[in-house]
Amino acid sequence: MKKLYIKCLSLLALAVGTGSCVDYVATDDYQVEKPLNVAEQEVLNSYDVLKNYIDTVAYPDFKLGGAVTMSEYASRGVMYRLINSNFNEITTGYGMKHGAIVRADGTMDFSSVNATLEAASAAGTSVFGHTLVWHANQNAEYLNSLLQPLVVNSPAFTNELNLSAPLQGNLTGWANTGDVSISEGEGMGEGTAAFSLKSGSGTDPESVRLTTPEISVLPGKEYEVIAYIKSDQAGQGSITFEGLSNNTPEKDWMDTGAASASFQTSISWQEIRFRISDFEGESFKINFNMGHLPNVSYLIDISNVYVYDPAGPPLINNLIPDGDFENGNGWGGWGNGSSRGVTAAGMGFGGAGKAFFVTNPSKTGGFWEVQTAFELPKALKNGEEYKLTFWVKGDAEGIIRPELQSPDYSSNGFGQIGVTKEWKQIQLTTTATADDRQRFVISYGEFAGTVYLDDVVLSSASLSGGSTTLVNKTADEKVSIVSVEFEKWIAAMMTNSKAHIKAWDVVNEPMDDAKPAELKTGIGNPDVAADHFYWQDYLGKDYAVKAFQLAEQYGNTDDLLFINDYNLEYSLEKSQGLIDYVKYIETKGVTVDGIGTQMHISIDSDKEKIVSMFKMLAATGKLIKVSELDVRVNTTNPTPEMLQLQREMYKYVAEMYIEHVPAPQRYGITIWGVKDSADNATWLPGEKQGLWNLNLNRKPAYAGFAEGLERM
Repeated sequence: MKKLYIKCLSLLALAVGTGSCVDYVATDDYQVEKPLNVAEQEVLNSYDVLKNYIDTVAYPDFKLGGAVTMSEYASRGVMYRLINSNFNEITTGYGMKHGAIVRADGTMDFSSVNATLEAASAAGTSVFGHTLVWHANQNAEYLNSLLQPLVVNSPAFTNELNLSAPLQGNLTGWANTGDVSISEGEGMGEGTAAFSLKSGSGTDPESVRLTTPEISVLPGKEYEVIAYIKSDQAGQGSITFEGLSNNTPEKDWMDTGAASASFQTSISWQEIRFRISDFEGESFKINFNMGHLPNVSYLIDISNVYVYDPAGPPLINNLIPDGDFENGNGWGGWGNGSSRGVTAAGMGFGGAGKAFFVTNPSKTGGFWEVQTAFELPKALKNGEEYKLTFWVKGDAEGIIRPELQSPDYSSNGFGQIGVTKEWKQIQLTTTATADDRQRFVISYGEFAGTVYLDDVVLSSASLSGGSTTLVNKTADEKVSIVSVEFEKWIAAMMTNSKAHIKAWDVVNEPMDDAKPAELKTGIGNPDVAADHFYWQDYLGKDYAVKAFQLAEQYGNTDDLLFINDYNLEYSLEKSQGLIDYVKYIETKGVTVDGIGTQMHISIDSDKEKIVSMFKMLAATGKLIKVSELDVRVNTTNPTPEMLQLQREMYKYVAEMYIEHVPAPQRYGITIWGVKDSADNATWLPGEKQGLWNLNLNRKPAYAGFAEGLERM
């Protein structure tokens, strides 16, 4: 009897290139030829681990990198062992990007990052920072929310503060010190006024002060105070009182989470909101003290300074209950095969809540031929003026017409309303001229498509309060807001990670594909992805300059800072555009240490262009990094011949990098396609682009890349 020796390679052995086991099986006396695929796999497994092909004595700083998800790596399982055995640096695929770190409220969660950094530190593997500034994988919902208009809803309660004089353009009854006046057209709403307070050269808070008239209150009750303020530059203000048991309290004036004696102001309107109850008598006064800092100009919106009893009776009685459509609607309608109803949540104004919709399939001969109607609780008062406010948008453009109607169809109209594809607020008035106006009607016959309505309020125009002011951000405000977020993000990531990370992809994919000499932009693109935010659209061409400055400021003094892009081997024009942009950045006094070329290529990529790209990049004198190398086979079912072509391309890239990039400029090569992608993967689904297959068996590409590295 003969014994057949069957060699079995464990999964971990295939992963790290070591280890085997031998089973002894009793058999009859016969000969077995080793299957060809087994023999080929044994040849691949005989190769050393990849990083051993680097001459670390001659090239001690060369980084052989592997891309890996943070969850795979931080769990310290088989991928952790594979990566650490074959590579001396990792790049995380998604986990270090803005979208992964920044939460809906702007706070940041670095727990997964820190777990990965700790795992890499334990293995002695370096981490490449990827990536600080990019347009994709951003928490764009949070960033865009900061740029949305400020919607100010004044309280629907009696304002105990008498604003009659300032609303008429004078300060009668209001005491003031220093440069205080009323500025027409400078308030939050269109055509509204603001108090103007300008500080001088000193720093005495009371040197510029505005004091309200006496405000009547009921002792023992709690009142809420609201105001809106902004300044022409970073400023500081405070509020004190006359008539409280504590006239100089510390409060959380602007919902910062901490009480303070003063508050900070900026070029954007900010809300001040707080409550007081410690009245010494039946009235008190408010002092706005704005002399803290020299040479700052402040505006306080007049129409929205409020002092009110939040437990008092509501001032506004919306004659259309459930005008926000959160609890149904009660609206009827008819005409032209139209349909109507309430949308799903999230389709209301501002992307929140519900809206009412009407779909009219086509325009009609008369505007009245498609209508919705709401029966009012009671008939309106003859001779009374009524105010109508609501938000509206459509999936097309057209006209709708609201009106107050009687049973005999006579009406008082609010006029024509032009509907656009963007939400806009409508504020109109009309006077009831009959004592039986008891129906609110909107006509849609001049609109083909779907109209959306939200927050419909019909009330007496003689009552104040309950109004809505929409305050759009100016271009300067948007730049300021984005600048703050830009620095906050870079500072937090660098500060958190600097103990472990010494090289960063600072700016990623800046150049436009169609116009390779220009920067990417989201302007004019109606289909910007939900996670895309183009910092450069707000900060301009110097956004990269600022990014490198901040990386230098918050990182380590010896960090290596890279700019990175894709398709440089496909478009030599884009390579030149990136090189020229690097030159521009450095004219601004900052240093770009290196250029990364992603190289997501395929088995049939143009080899001559690959060589040309390496030569162009090397000529810059910068460190050159192949940052995201993978080679597609252009099918999910490659033939053995295709896998050999893949092997040759991996080898070719390594050889050409070594041949055309001088040794002092070789930062290293990072393999993006460490293993093949699963069929449901987000990156190259079903492709066989990796050095390992999904079972972590080495592929011919592994051997080709190892042979290319051997040229070092």
